Amino acid sequence: MTMAESIATRDAYGKTLARLGEQYPEIVALDADLCKSTKTVDFFRKFPARSFNMGIAEQNMMGWAAGLAVAGKIPFASTFAVFAAGRAFEQIRNTIGYCRLNVRIVATHAGISVGPDGSSHQALEDVSCMRSIPNMTVIVPADGPETEKAIEATVKHQGPVYVRLGRAKVPTVTDPGAEFVIGKSKMLKTGKDATIIAAGAMVSKSLEAAELSGKKGINVRVINMSTIKPVDSAAIISAARETGAIVTAEEHNVIGGLGSAVAEVTGENFPVPMKRVGMQDVFGESGEVDELFAKYRLTAEDIAEAVEEVIKKKKQK
Repeated sequence: MTMAESIATRDAYGKTLARLGEQYPEIVALDADLCKSTKTVDFFRKFPARSFNMGIAEQNMMGWAAGLAVAGKIPFASTFAVFAAGRAFEQIRNTIGYCRLNVRIVATHAGISVGPDGSSHQALEDVSCMRSIPNMTVIVPADGPETEKAIEATVKHQGPVYVRLGRAKVPTVTDPGAEFVIGKSKMLKTGKDATIIAAGAMVSKSLEAAELSGKKGINVRVINMSTIKPVDSAAIISAARETGAIVTAEEHNVIGGLGSAVAEVTGENFPVPMKRVGMQDVFGESGEVDELFAKYRLTAEDIAEAVEEVIKKKKQK
């Protein structure tokens, strides 16, 4: 498998938002004193009159974003995921979600790939929190090009959106020319023996895992499920019917995230052997990114091992 240049999804977001600002004068950016980290600094420098540094006051920032949306603006509110989904949950739920406002919450530094910042900054429950809010759309792009297209898609989308981005660079694995449709997944590799359904930084690792499995004669399908809500139920059911075994891979707690979403669909429609690769209901810790992925069993080898487990269960049915 050949992967193109690596780029952090937060970097792609910053460049895309600044570019879209020229096309859409109603776009405004809000940040909680972290614009250099979330990369909204690109927009801030280009459009200072449409940029708002709310300070370390994430709840207030969400309230402002709601008000700006009511006034006809398209607000992009950014901070670290642990603060966006955690500290400001009540404001997002009661003001943005309940009122179905056109606020785009673009949260960066999600997952253990934050690395040395440690557990206090490694959001592992944000997808679970956000997908539980009615009216909320949840997107987890796989790489830089998909982030660019996802941000573009949110501009015209009706209703609140939560976009989860990372700090570390990730390989480019999606087709830059492919269309991005909210609620639709992409099959990146065909296969008949089992399916890996992944999101975010785990998509590239899942493709690597499929290669490892292929060396053992196992033909694995790989699906990039970049929209967690509304999840692509049709693709999940097809994968269950056609391959008979599913592994999910996410840089998030296995409770409430992608794995839960997939299990909900298969459980109600077409149950098959399944394994969830992700954080096993534990907090992360400080460390280098590769070391943390290895410790918490989020590597390509771990995904490939999970594939063998579900295939073994499938044969026992």
